[in-house]
Amino acid sequence: MNTKTALSYGLLAAALQGFAALPAFSADYPERPVRFIVPYPPGGTTDLVARGIADRISTRYGQQFVVDNRGGASTIIGADLMAKSAPDGYTIGLITQTTMSINPNVVKKLPYDTVRDLAPITQVVYFPYVIAAHPSVPFSTLKDMIAHAKAKPGTLTYGTPGTASTNHLGGALLENLAGIKLLHVPFKGSGPAMNAVLGGQVNLIITGAATVIPHAKAGRTKVIAFAAEKRHPNWPDIPSTGEAGLKDYEAGTWFGIVTRGGTPRPVISSLNREIVNAVTNTDLKDRLTAVGFDVRTQSPEAFAKYMNDDRALIAKIIKTANIQLD
Repeated sequence: MNTKTALSYGLLAAALQGFAALPAFSADYPERPVRFIVPYPPGGTTDLVARGIADRISTRYGQQFVVDNRGGASTIIGADLMAKSAPDGYTIGLITQTTMSINPNVVKKLPYDTVRDLAPITQVVYFPYVIAAHPSVPFSTLKDMIAHAKAKPGTLTYGTPGTASTNHLGGALLENLAGIKLLHVPFKGSGPAMNAVLGGQVNLIITGAATVIPHAKAGRTKVIAFAAEKRHPNWPDIPSTGEAGLKDYEAGTWFGIVTRGGTPRPVISSLNREIVNAVTNTDLKDRLTAVGFDVRTQSPEAFAKYMNDDRALIAKIIKTANIQLD
C-alpha cells in the first residue's frame, strides 16, 4: 500500500469514526419521554412557562415532556445537568438570562461551556420590568426621580433579589444612562425585596410589572415608569422610560429553551417548530400575556445571535458598574 492510499484509508476511517460518534436520529422522535429541566424551584414564573409548554408539546408529540425542577446555585445546577446530558434531544431545558448571559460574566469557572454545551432552540418569553417606589417618596415621575437622585446622590435605595440579578443590572444600567447614583440593597430573593419596598425599608424596586401592579392598585406602591422605549399594551396608562427622555433603556428578563450541544439538527428543528407553536398558536399565549409576559420566539440561529449580543451587553454593564460576586 502506497503512502497516498494509506492516507486515504486513514481519512475514511476517521470520517466513519466521526459519523459513528454522532447520536442516531429517528424520524419518529420522540420515541420515549423527554426530560424537561427547569433550573429553579417549583412554583415560580419559570415553572409556569415550562409546564405550560410541556403540557402542549406532550399532546402534540404523543410523548410526555416531564418537568424536572433542579434549582440552586443561580441556575448552574440545572444547566450543568443539561450540559452533561446525551446529545439526542431527550433532555431539554428552560434557561434564563441569568443562565446564558449573566453567569458567564460573573462566575469565574462554570462547570460547562455555555455556548458549546447548550444548543439554542428558541426564546419563548420576555418579562418586562417597571420602576416602582414606596408611596412616601417625594416624586411620581421618572424626570422628578432623576432630579431627586442628582440632587442627593447615593441616598435613593433600590432593592433586588441579589447581586448580579437582572434587577440589579437594570438598576446599574439606569444609573449609567441617567447619570445618577443609587444605593443597591440586595436581598435573598424577589419576595423579600418586594416586601422591603412595601414596608418602606427601601425606596425603589425594578421588577416585573405583574408583580407590582396589584400593590399599586391597592395604594401600597406607585409605579414611576415602564422600563422600555414604548408603553406596554397591557398597561397603557403607565408612561415609558423612553417617552420620559431616557433613550436606549430597557429592563426585564427573558426565558428560552435549549438542549444539549451536538443534538441532531432535525431534532432541534422539530422542537423549535412545536415549542413556537405552543406559545404562539394556543391558549398558552393568552395565559402568559395575562400575567405580564411578552411572547417572543425565534429560529435557533436568531436565538443564538440574540444570546451572544445579550452576553456582550451584560458584560459591558457589569464592567461599567464594577459588579462582582463575593
